[in-house]
Amino acid sequence: MTEQDDARIERRRSFRLDMEKELVNIQWQDDTGQEFNKTIACLDFSKGGLKLDCDQAIPLNVKATVIFKAAAPQSQSLTGQVVRCLKQDTGWYEIALRLDN
Repeated sequence: MTEQDDARIERRRSFRLDMEKELVNIQWQDDTGQEFNKTIACLDFSKGGLKLDCDQAIPLNVKATVIFKAAAPQSQSLTGQVVRCLKQDTGWYEIALRLDN
C-alpha cells in the first residue's frame, strides 16, 4: 500500500453531509459567563458532529447550541461540545463540535 492509497482510506465513522456553507446560529458561554450568539457557516454535518467556520475562536470543551433556520417556525437545534478550534490561513477558525447523544 502506498502513501497515496493510504490517503484515500475513509476514516469517518458516519455519513457526512456537505452543508455548502449554510448559515446557522451558534450560542455559547465563555468561562466568565459572557454569552455569545453568532451567525456562522456550517461546512459539514454528520451523525457525530458539525464542522463550522467562525470569525472568532471558541474555546475547547465549551458547550454550544447550533440552531438551523433560526428564523423559521420549524427551526431545529442541536447541542454539543467544541473538540477542535484551528486557526486557518484566512484568519477564520475551523470549529469541530461533537454532538451530544
